[in-house]
Amino acid sequence: MAFYQFKKKQKVNCGIDELWDFISSPKNLKEITPDYMGFNMTSESSDDKMYPGLIITYLVTPLLGIKTDWMTEITHVEDKKYFVDEQRVGPYKMWHHQHKIEPIENGVLMTDIVTYSPPFGFLGAIANKLFIKSKLEEVFDYRVKAVDSKYGKYKG
Repeated sequence: MAFYQFKKKQKVNCGIDELWDFISSPKNLKEITPDYMGFNMTSESSDDKMYPGLIITYLVTPLLGIKTDWMTEITHVEDKKYFVDEQRVGPYKMWHHQHKIEPIENGVLMTDIVTYSPPFGFLGAIANKLFIKSKLEEVFDYRVKAVDSKYGKYKG
């Protein structure tokens, strides 16, 4: 089984409290996901904040218009530092996503680290080279633009 890791860093033009309030609320995920992904949260969570053990379900359309159920569990949370979501049901054989934030001069450094394994063995490895990796880059590039649009471009 092939494993891959994807990392994305972004300097954000806001304070740590403000960014944490935004990224730790499941209700804001749609705002930072491209429209073509057809991202819709299907779980009915009344909680405004993530906590360990929280299960979130979505319906996504990641490829070729095929709707896919996705269930993640928030497995770790350290307030204003990081949280981890892990796929329980979905398109990947394995998905582990760390969301880390730390204060920097005049803002916050946000780091996403995604460790994943595509399904279908060697076919998944080929699919990763052909389109999965580039699709992940595209989604996270969109997130950078969405966060910059919300908080303004980091000026340092």
